This record gives sequence, C-alpha cells and structure tokens, in this order.
Amino acid sequence: MDKDNLVNQQRMRQSPDDGLGPTSDIGSRLRALYGAVQEEGVPDQLLDLLEKLDNAERDQSKTPQGGE
Repeated sequence: MDKDNLVNQQRMRQSPDDGLGPTSDIGSRLRALYGAVQEEGVPDQLLDLLEKLDNAERDQSKTPQGGE
C-alpha cells in the first residue's frame, strides 16, 4: 500500500461524510424546524386542561385516603 492510499484512508476514518453532520443540509433543516417548534406558544385549551389536572391532583391530596 502506498503513502497516498494510507493518507486517504486516514481522512475517511476521521471525518466520514455521511450527510448527517452538523453542517449538512439535513442538520440545518432539523435545527430550523426544532427552533420553529420551540417558538410556538402553548394553546390556551392545553393550558386550561393542565390547570384542571393540577387542581384535581391538589384536591385528591387533601382527601384522606382509606375511606374514613
């Protein structure tokens, strides 16, 4: 094996170009999509539901367990 082949093999091992690196097109698109999802607000309907669940848990914790 000559020196040029060894150098090429070492480069391939160090930085494989599988298209999924942080600077790839896929990576850029995923970052943009994730950023857009993070910026979306939480719908009021979901916030109301979460508040009802919190209240129900709070009320349940105040009720004595064991049926006395």
